[in-house]
Amino acid sequence: MDLDVKISAVIIARNEQDFIGKCIKSLLGVADQIIVIDSHSTDSTISIANSLGVKVISKEWDGYAATKNFGNDQATHPWILSIDADEVISPELRSAILAEKKKGLADLVVFKWNRLNNYCGTWIKHGGWYPDAKIRLFQKTNTRWIGKVHETLEFEQPVTEQWIAGDLLHYTVASQEDHLARLIKYNKLAIPYANKFRAGLAAITTFLRMYVLKLGFLDGIAGFHLCRVSAKGKWLRV
Repeated sequence: MDLDVKISAVIIARNEQDFIGKCIKSLLGVADQIIVIDSHSTDSTISIANSLGVKVISKEWDGYAATKNFGNDQATHPWILSIDADEVISPELRSAILAEKKKGLADLVVFKWNRLNNYCGTWIKHGGWYPDAKIRLFQKTNTRWIGKVHETLEFEQPVTEQWIAGDLLHYTVASQEDHLARLIKYNKLAIPYANKFRAGLAAITTFLRMYVLKLGFLDGIAGFHLCRVSAKGKWLRV
């Protein structure tokens, strides 16, 4: 167990001026190093990050997994806190991470916490979008990201997962148009459905699963639109 824990926070970003400042500020005092891997932003992302005194590295976009792995390789410290530019550590999660850090972090243990997603201004707690638990604190030498669309973690040696309290606040979708554009982007990387029948069936089952079985209707009109647009994304994947 490492009682002198040092953490490097790694953020990947491109044109994230709306949230990069909040993201970085939530990490101050938690991470001992903050690195932003920026894929040539054309807005104020880089200047905001520089103003907060963090390390900024420019790199061509090479996919989610490869870009995150590049960022991890630049980290100085043995523990990585992986976070996206539109995510913010809540006060409760901050306290929980600091408590674990003070106790010392054991080898081959990874830490995960819940992610609370904001959809068009509404915090979504149903429809399969919550608790949305994610492993985000892990040892650098034992871990790599894999996958093209929804990247996941791969470990060289078996690990034990430890859940800690608090939410990672994710400002994921600003509008329904933004949501659909993201789905279309992801669809280009995913395997398409063979025909419209299968796409239509996937759309119907997606809506019913999210809105009815996973109680998306409890999130009101935002929940309805989240489920509707998610279903439309399936229909377009042909």
